[in-house]
Amino acid sequence: MTETHRPRLILRRIGAVLAGFLAIFILSIATDVALHATGVFPPWGQPMSDALFLLATAYRIVFGVVGCYIAARLAPDRPMQHALALGVVGFAVSILGAVATWDRGPAFGPHWYPVAIIAITMPCAWAGGRLRVMQLRARAAR
Repeated sequence: MTETHRPRLILRRIGAVLAGFLAIFILSIATDVALHATGVFPPWGQPMSDALFLLATAYRIVFGVVGCYIAARLAPDRPMQHALALGVVGFAVSILGAVATWDRGPAFGPHWYPVAIIAITMPCAWAGGRLRVMQLRARAAR
């Protein structure tokens, strides 16, 4: 590996993980905004029912898998490792979010919600990475 190739490879790896993170973040926030704007979710700062938090958890699972797939898809090599790296980042961010909102009142939801968000990060990362690995294997088998 040449000296000029290595920094570019590192930037591509970081970029893949960052792109997956941004996809998850943008999709989640956009969906939250849309559901608040359409009245599915109550106005910002108002308490939500457990059923609505379950809905938010469900689409965050889908977006987590999609974002981790994006990280794996854009990775220059080792797609599963890139998806799992994004999972580790998501795990850390989720823990920080739980700590920041714990016992801050009903507008931040029940305690099970941030725990669920923490719990889904690594399975979503694995699923997104696995989808990419399966795609690559299917392509190689042709």
